[in-house]
Amino acid sequence: MESMPMSEETNSKQPVDRFIIDQMESVPHLEALLLFWRARPRSWSLGEMSKSLYLDAGTTQGILGDLLQRGLIIQSGGPNAWEYSSGPDRDRLIEQVDRTYQSELIRISRLIHSKRSTPIQEFAKAFRFKKD
Repeated sequence: MESMPMSEETNSKQPVDRFIIDQMESVPHLEALLLFWRARPRSWSLGEMSKSLYLDAGTTQGILGDLLQRGLIIQSGGPNAWEYSSGPDRDRLIEQVDRTYQSELIRISRLIHSKRSTPIQEFAKAFRFKKD
């Protein structure tokens, strides 16, 4: 198996890294999204997702709210069911994200953890527009 030249490898990581930096608040956010992705088009309940993530319902509810707000998941069939929000461009990107996370778990985890939340970012987060 040939390895990619360093510049090609770096360029192929850029969309994944940018998505992680821009869209993922935490590793559990990423893991929830990937659970939705891998099980598509299956719907998940809050309890199922909480159990799969090993998190309490309140924390999981917050993660689902964040993913919903970003348009990465949609509610399906009621207030307690969610599924992956499919689209051709997004599907290609999430497929790359999934492969990268599986092969570079530590690097992606560090990338997420390296994001610092400044007081200004926290203040701005309170004013994000939500889709209705």
